This record gives sequence, structure tokens and C-alpha cells, in this order.
Amino acid sequence: MLSNSQAYSDMWQNCLDRIKTQTSAEEFAKWFEPIVPLEFDGTTLRLRVPNESYVRQIEKNYIPFLRPIISQLYGQQTRLHYAVPRPSTTAVPVTSEVDSTAITRFNTQTNTANIKNPFVIPGLKRIIIDPQLNPSLTFSTFIEGECNRLARSAGMSVAVDPGHTPFNPLYIYGDSGLGKTHIMQAIGHEVRQRHPELQVLYVSMNKFQAQFQTAYKNGEIPDFIHFYQMIDVLMIDDIQELTGKTGTQNAFFNIFNHLQLAGKQLILTSDKPPVELKDIEQRLLTRFKWGLSAQLASPDPETKLKIIRAKARKLGAEISDEVVAYLADNISANVREIEGALSSLVANASFLGRRITPSLAKEILKVYVKLNHKEITIERILAVVCEHQSIELERLNSTERTRSVAQARQIAMYLAKQHTKAPLTTIGASIGGRNHATVLHSCKAVSNLMETDKNFRRQVEEIERKIMA
Repeated sequence: MLSNSQAYSDMWQNCLDRIKTQTSAEEFAKWFEPIVPLEFDGTTLRLRVPNESYVRQIEKNYIPFLRPIISQLYGQQTRLHYAVPRPSTTAVPVTSEVDSTAITRFNTQTNTANIKNPFVIPGLKRIIIDPQLNPSLTFSTFIEGECNRLARSAGMSVAVDPGHTPFNPLYIYGDSGLGKTHIMQAIGHEVRQRHPELQVLYVSMNKFQAQFQTAYKNGEIPDFIHFYQMIDVLMIDDIQELTGKTGTQNAFFNIFNHLQLAGKQLILTSDKPPVELKDIEQRLLTRFKWGLSAQLASPDPETKLKIIRAKARKLGAEISDEVVAYLADNISANVREIEGALSSLVANASFLGRRITPSLAKEILKVYVKLNHKEITIERILAVVCEHQSIELERLNSTERTRSVAQARQIAMYLAKQHTKAPLTTIGASIGGRNHATVLHSCKAVSNLMETDKNFRRQVEEIERKIMA
């Protein structure tokens, strides 16, 4: 049977073996080989160190990775007790907490009390961290489609059992505005609902970098790292912003390693897959590939229809299927731009007191988003009007003044003005050789009749829809 001293030595040797992997040979020989384990009573691990400088060096520089190692081997509530020999041979103890519930100076916004090293102060309570989540970005408000199904499904799996799925880290990438932040924050909300005891934090890489710079300036890098090592589900947005930032990369590497070792969950987003990231250390890129990389693509037609209808319901707007189809067909944009365009359309329709029609949609949105412009010519307009009204083109271009022909001619002029850049003289010349005054009069007549005659308005809108189809 092993003696207590032999058992302590064996456990400490396991610690040393792990420490070797995270320090240089010189650092290990200088600061860790001279340490002698004295005893462990189930709560306190007593270590004899040559002098007080060892205590300062360990607490200042090595606690970020030493703490999780000791916690795993000896227990989460283990406290370190340093025995420092004096010339008088009296050992002066110095105690340090290795406790995952200790307070640290850093939070997502401001510093708390001036604690030089939180792990030397026993008895402090677990702090509550603001997760920095937007209440509207949940799974219930996220529109699922073929373009994002993998990322959403993996995100829900992570939320159900954070840190214990193959998706760690969960790396979500795609162009701006496709919903990366929405999925990430939705995971955060779901985790908080299912596991309220876990610490969840969302932070952009730009903010992480700013915090790191402040910590570096104030000599508080260990405290900065300690704070992030307390998080159970850490979500970093726009990880590509790490590019070229060597100091921040080193700090994030330590945090990443600790959280992985402790079975915590990491979720990252980027505008590129890991293989396309530049000026980021290879050891980090390798870790980004450990879990699942899920791409978000541009919305497919079906998903765009769902997004438009959902956004319209949220805005309390009644939009016809024709307008929904027009928006889905003509807006070649990301989710954020589709939502913004629809908001602009609804607002303008409300302010102008007009119905939301395909014509209004084109009129308003052409200055807001880049549309998939389909070339509409006067010839196409004439062909569609003649087909819809069952009138031969020769009659439309003739001098005939019967009501049906004259009205069809006026509709053609009105639509030509709405959907082409041709001047009035060109429109008139192309439709029966009329002058610009006739075209202007026809446009006003059609516009006025659409305001007073619902059946006529529906007729013009139907022709318009066919022209733009």
C-alpha cells in the first residue's frame, strides 16, 4: 500500500507532467522542479517553495493554466498553501485559492474592487455576469431554411448539452448579414433557459481586443485571463478580427485551452472558414477546426419568402403574395438587407398613405437596396398589355379611339413611364406615334382612375405583375 507521502508525490508528479506541456524547459526547471509537495487534506494542498519570489511568480504568471490542472486532479475547491522557509527555519505559510467561484476584476463593462490577485482571497462568492444578449435574437425569431439548417441544428444541440457534444468549438461562418450573430445569441438564450446555473457570455472580438489592451496597459493580463476562464459558454463574434494581433492571440489561446480542458463550450463566428483566415497562429487555427465548421449561405428563394412574411407580421403590415414574390425575386441581398428594405417599404407606404403594390415597392426600394433589375422594354410592356386586354398590337398603335383600345393604350404609356427610363417623347413615339403631352395626360388619367376604381387598379397591378415576372 502506498504511503501518504508517496501518494502526494505521485499526484504532484501528474501535475508536473501537465505543467511541462504548457511551459518552456527553462521555466519548468526554474519555477516548478524546486517545489516539494508536503500534504493534501482534501481541501488544502501544501507546497514547499524555496522563497517568496516563487509565490509571486506563480500567482502572477502561471495560475491561468495551473489552476485548472490542480482543480481537476485535487478537486474544484482546492486551496494552495505555500510554505516558505525563513533563515530561522520557520516556514511561513501563504495561502492561495484555486477556486472556480472566486471573483476576478474583469467583467464585460467595468472593473470591480481593486483585487491584485483574486485567487489569494478565500471566501468570495460567485459573481453574476451580464451575458450581453439581445432579447430579440432567439431561436423562435430565427427563420430556418436550407441555407442555415446545419448551423441552427448544431446550435440547438450545443444549447441542450453545452461542452459535451462533438461541436466544440462550434465555428459558424458566412458573409455579413446572414444570421451568424442571431444563431450565436439564440444559443446563449437557450443555454440560460435550460442551464441557469451556467455563466454565458457573448462578446465581439473587437471588444475582447479592447479589454485586452486595457489589461495590458494596467498590468492586469492574469486577471483578464482569469475572468474569461470562469465562463461556461463563451461566444466570440467576428473571430477574424484576431488577424495580426499576436498578444491577443496568446491570451485567447490560454483561455481556449482552459475552457476546452474544463469541458466548457466555445462558439465562434467569422466571415471566413478557418482555412482562409490570415495572420493567425497555426495552433489557434488547428483548434478552430476541432469541432464543427458550419456555413451560412445566402437565403434560398423559399427562405426569403419566409423571412419577408415573418418580418411583415412583426411590422403589422398586410402585404400581398404578389409583393412578397416581387421582393423575394428582386432583392439579391442578405437577411439584414431584406429586413431593412421591407421596413423601409412599410414605413414609406404608411407615410405616403398608399397601398403596398409591386409598383410602389420598386419605386421605394430602388434607392434603398440593389435590386435584381430585369430589363423591361416598351416592346415587352406593349406585348403584355395587348395579351392581357386581348387587343392586337396594330389596333393599339392605330388611331382607333374605342374605349377598350384607348384605355389599353393609356395603361401601356403609364407602365412604360413607371418601368423604363425612356423619355415621354420616346414612349409616345413607340405607342402609336403620340406626343409627350398625350403620354403625360394618359399617365395622370391612369393614376387617378387607380385611386378611385378598385377593379381597374387590380387590372393594372395584374398587368404589372406579368411584366415583371
